[in-house]
Amino acid sequence: METRKLGTLEVSSIGLGVQNMSRKYETTVPYRPEMLSVIREAFDNGVTFFDAAEAYGPHEVERILGEGIEPFRDQVVIATKFGWNIDQETGERLPGLNSRPEHIKRVVEGMLRRLKTDRIDLLYQHRVDPDVPIEDVAGAVEELMKEGKVLQWGLSEMGLNTLRRAHAALPLSAVQNEYSMLWRGPEEEVIPTCEELGIGFVPWSPLGVQFLTGWIDAQTRFAEGDFRRTETRFAPDNLPHNLALVELIKIWAERKNAAPAQIALAWLMAKKPWIVPIPGTTSKDHMLQNIGAAGVRFTTSELSELNDAIAGIEIRGKRLPDVVQAYSGVEAPLP
Repeated sequence: METRKLGTLEVSSIGLGVQNMSRKYETTVPYRPEMLSVIREAFDNGVTFFDAAEAYGPHEVERILGEGIEPFRDQVVIATKFGWNIDQETGERLPGLNSRPEHIKRVVEGMLRRLKTDRIDLLYQHRVDPDVPIEDVAGAVEELMKEGKVLQWGLSEMGLNTLRRAHAALPLSAVQNEYSMLWRGPEEEVIPTCEELGIGFVPWSPLGVQFLTGWIDAQTRFAEGDFRRTETRFAPDNLPHNLALVELIKIWAERKNAAPAQIALAWLMAKKPWIVPIPGTTSKDHMLQNIGAAGVRFTTSELSELNDAIAGIEIRGKRLPDVVQAYSGVEAPLP
């Protein structure tokens, strides 16, 4: 697989998100040995970029990833995230956020143990803490870098001013925000700012929480506990309208002899050479299909045609539930 650069980190052009490997959409618990097999087969097929977070589980996904990559740790790049208020002993998720410098340092020590490693290649602040200046966060991460425990850092779902302040305090390697054909918000300001500052971009949910794979239809109803049940873009009154996007992707999938998911991922990679999607899956077959997107190419005219068609489709409904959306685009306080 071809590689791309996030800061000084060289990674596969498609990564693997492991968020659901401890509990899929809050409804089922995957079989752990199978998750280890998915991770290892991904590596065997060229994936060198794996994305986790202490909040996934909490803590359990980092343990799964650490065990999965142990045989080839030095040949891959691990990304994980801090920022939620999680008890480091019990893994209990407490209310609110916590990016106090002393907490960050405790969190990283726990990450290193769970991931069975001596360094975190890419450490993100998962969400901006409205009570902690980003300069203080950068200072804590810089100390961890000097100790060799962290190599690069990034932010997720931050406000634009916070992005600029963070980069000025300690250069960022990557921003991780939701971005897909289904949610194109970052195109307005975040991606142009990343281009200006030389920061890589890692789309989370690049397949629109499976919407862009083509298996969701107008009759789909999500199980109790599945967070997609609370997203209004998938509500019964919006879903049939939004399926126009899926129909467009299916047309292009047939045209390019590819799967719908591969079209959605290839479109992201065609946007910028420093965009690295991290589709998450608990299925080996889906993982192999996703990384096959690296072989899908668009000509300049094809990409222009596809972009025009996507722009002509209005997506109805919010991208996230209000309680989750409240944590996005937050600006850190001034020092």
